[in-house]
Amino acid sequence: MHVILITTENSFLLIMELNSLTAISPLDGRYRSKVDELHLYFSEFGLIRYRLMVEIEYFIALCGIPLPQLSDFRKEEFKQLRSIYEDFDQADAEKIKEREKITNHDIKAIEYFLKEKFFQSGWGRWSEFIHFGLTSQDINNTAVPLSIKDALINVYFPILYELRETLANLADDWKDIPMLGRTHGQPASPTRLGKEIQVFIARIDGQTKYFGQIPFSAKFGGATGNFNAHKAAYPDIDWISFANNFVNEELGLQRSHPTTQIEHYDNLAALFDNMRRINTILIDMARDIWTYISMEYFSQKIKKGEIGSSAMPHKVNPIDFENGEGNLGYANAIFEHLSMKLPLSRLQRDLTDSTVLRNVGVPIGHSVLAFSSILKGLNKLIVNREKIKNDLDNNWAVVAEAIQTIMRREGYPNPYEALLELTRTNQKITSESIFLFIESLDLSDEVKAELKAITPHNYTGF
Repeated sequence: MHVILITTENSFLLIMELNSLTAISPLDGRYRSKVDELHLYFSEFGLIRYRLMVEIEYFIALCGIPLPQLSDFRKEEFKQLRSIYEDFDQADAEKIKEREKITNHDIKAIEYFLKEKFFQSGWGRWSEFIHFGLTSQDINNTAVPLSIKDALINVYFPILYELRETLANLADDWKDIPMLGRTHGQPASPTRLGKEIQVFIARIDGQTKYFGQIPFSAKFGGATGNFNAHKAAYPDIDWISFANNFVNEELGLQRSHPTTQIEHYDNLAALFDNMRRINTILIDMARDIWTYISMEYFSQKIKKGEIGSSAMPHKVNPIDFENGEGNLGYANAIFEHLSMKLPLSRLQRDLTDSTVLRNVGVPIGHSVLAFSSILKGLNKLIVNREKIKNDLDNNWAVVAEAIQTIMRREGYPNPYEALLELTRTNQKITSESIFLFIESLDLSDEVKAELKAITPHNYTGF
């Protein structure tokens, strides 16, 4: 058992007791150090804090209308009021959880906690405007997208960008290395190592652009989304404009309207689907690099003291790419369930989204863990240029495509069939057999010289 002390940008301290050996989830156990930042957004502590923030910012927004009953709440008190969530700590969280044991309702426990804070600060006569006219989902469906948005900005996007930039550097370093291509696992037209890495960069870029198009949506509209209670109490106030301003401008989300009692979750589903596609691209890449390692195109830097196998001392396993692939696959399974389940709700509201929504940090955590593992693996790769060169030297048959294409250009009869007969013999195709074939062609010396200049090392296209 040990104590972790964490300071955030909002200058609040989180003191968490953690025993990694008894944790059920590996994210909270074995891999905790790799994803520790995420607890600020997706732990029970983090969720409570975001809920508190929404409740307090809503009260402050009510003061700005202003409601007659709140007209004498001084703006100078806002700083102290915000300190309730900015300085929120473990002891505060435990008080709320103790109240929840009595209320059996997590949002009501937060409301009572805030009311107690109000009375302690001399604000007791305004305490009934905490959670005024709201339902639980007005808090949950703003707190959760806020936490997801912050987690993506502060944790997910930075490590994804670092991974992308690492790939970009490798693609540049390896841009001039010719390499045998593969189709169905068999030798194919040569390519370049850097270009094959660039393919994955382009695919990642193609998906990350969609993040800017998917809003972080929030529901905020009272019990069934119609501001019934608000209108009953203050019929002359434009509550829809108030809510739009509060959610869109003050919280930095996008208010969904009209809604039932809960958020539609359609945009959240789109976000998870986008993250799932990025993970799928990285699974594809991890498998390719794993295969290149098995082909000895890459070796791996060895860290002193590390053991690859308990039985075979010579082994240096591609464990970082395997770990990445495994965690990305697990994350995708959860992302798929979330995106399929969350938009479904019976009539105005059922509770199935509530327990599912508590797991949004799980696939994000496994994705971040995978990014970290793949990054580690990429930084250990050493190109085996000699092995790559030897494979090209041993596969002269791959230049047949170039030869028959130039023969077509020259109007040579049945060029494909002529090359097919050559390459399908049981004899190994070498530079000598290719040159002898070229010499046998009824072509000009100039074209023959052009054909002989083509090798597996330079037949790499653009």
